[in-house]
Amino acid sequence: MPTEIPLVKVGMTMHEGTVEEWYAADGARVEAGALLYRLETEKVNLDVDAEQPGVVRHLAAAGTVLRPGDVVGYIYADGETIPEVLPTPTPRVDSDQAAAPPTSAPATPSAERTSARPGGRIAASPVARKRAAELGIELASITGTGPGGRITKDDVEAAASAPKPSEETAAQPPQAADPHAAALPLRGMRRIIAERMHTSLRESAQLTMHMQANMDEAVKLRRDLLAEWAPEDIRVTYTDLIIAAAARALAEHPAMNAMLQDGVITRFQAAHVGVAVALADGLIVPVIKNAQSKRLKTIAVESAKLAAQAREGALTLADVADGTFTVTSLGMYGVDAFTPILNPPQAGILGVGQLRDGVRWEDDAPRHVRQVTLSLTWDHRVLDGAPAAEFLAAVRDRLEAPFRLLV
Repeated sequence: MPTEIPLVKVGMTMHEGTVEEWYAADGARVEAGALLYRLETEKVNLDVDAEQPGVVRHLAAAGTVLRPGDVVGYIYADGETIPEVLPTPTPRVDSDQAAAPPTSAPATPSAERTSARPGGRIAASPVARKRAAELGIELASITGTGPGGRITKDDVEAAASAPKPSEETAAQPPQAADPHAAALPLRGMRRIIAERMHTSLRESAQLTMHMQANMDEAVKLRRDLLAEWAPEDIRVTYTDLIIAAAARALAEHPAMNAMLQDGVITRFQAAHVGVAVALADGLIVPVIKNAQSKRLKTIAVESAKLAAQAREGALTLADVADGTFTVTSLGMYGVDAFTPILNPPQAGILGVGQLRDGVRWEDDAPRHVRQVTLSLTWDHRVLDGAPAAEFLAAVRDRLEAPFRLLV
């Protein structure tokens, strides 16, 4: 029997991936460890290797969007007979999508999918059929985006929210008046980010609270550490201080260090803190594992390395997997405060604004301070406002007495 080549799963939250490019040609022989295909996900692009030698046969064409675990091809061992018609992989069934019917042809690229089946039956999941009936939408009018072109519940809801022809005409950009207007297809990392952020807002109860942190002591500590660690070429950043403060606060407030999946809230003891890194075509979130137990110097070294690898496209599976909380900063762009969107299924994300001058009143007298706005978005389904505020106050307190982060 041939060895299946699966669509590799990247982390706990991956829902789909794209076979961006085949490195091994259909029918080519490869050795163990040779590159097979390039996987594109919402978090990272990854080169997938062959686990054994043999002849590669493609089942999924380049550009196909599939779910983790779906079979994209086969490797036939030396001497093994390769049939003209490839075997049909075992259909996958999940809560939203029915199993794909047998097919002997390669999977259809996402841009060319069809939901029609032989005999005129439309391929759609039971949930999608029920939702379409509720909304009064004809399945024949919907293009499926699921494996094999199946129509999913998301496809139905997207069709329901799409503008009517008259609305679509009215909403067209004024390209005729601007001959230089550019229409950019929503695809790749930008498409995946758009889908995930929309899903995040649609499927969770997100609220955001803001809190000011006095950074006077943090400024002094960073200045001292820059001088002390200069011989080792280690440059600690304010974001490093915030990661360390957040990680230790998460250890004390496990209700924030949590996820909600399939009706179950899971609280984690380890704080795996993701740090959003901006890229030319989107952003990526590498993860500092067990940040609650790491020294500030270690966090500074690790975060700098991960950021550099992110910008070079050199992150690995382990670098982006298993995050339980996220820190994101727009302070370097002059932003004072903003509303970050949850990175599902995480229950919290901390936004960080710019360091700026502020005023605090002490003993009825104003005092000039350096301060930063911390913006915490949390999922109200997982925890209420009071414990969320307690967590945020714990982060603030550590930043205002940052020498405790060195202990």
